[in-house]
Amino acid sequence: MQIRTAETRPLYRERLSPSLRLLVTVALAGPMVSLVFVPVGSTIALVAGAAVSAALVTMFVWLTPVVAVDGTVLRAGRAHIDARFLGEPVVLTGDEARQARGPLLPARGWHLIRGGIDGIVVVPNTDADDPVDSWTISSRTPDRLAAAIRAARGA
Repeated sequence: MQIRTAETRPLYRERLSPSLRLLVTVALAGPMVSLVFVPVGSTIALVAGAAVSAALVTMFVWLTPVVAVDGTVLRAGRAHIDARFLGEPVVLTGDEARQARGPLLPARGWHLIRGGIDGIVVVPNTDADDPVDSWTISSRTPDRLAAAIRAARGA
């Protein structure tokens, strides 16, 4: 069992959960399942529809990636990198972020981009042995993520 103290608490943690619009769209699968089971029985149809809606929404939220800066490690989804190999993070929002997610997206970079999240942070990778040039990460609070990366680099 790990006991969390001030030293082990992440500097930054964000779950890139789906938008409300996407969750509502996914939840609409429940009524469709209910219609399939109406010939079997209305009670069974309602229970099956509610169960499918709840399971899909839970799955969509539970399986979303997490961005965290924990100690001196940046974690973005399943990937992680030591902060000593990271350069100065660049915060982009609005049209700059759209350009960085689209035409300016580096082919040799590592990307964790989520639709519906405007801000991104682009962090150069300074490790000469790593084939990845940069990390491009979506964030709802890109300023806080960049500050946490800077703090991890200084630690």
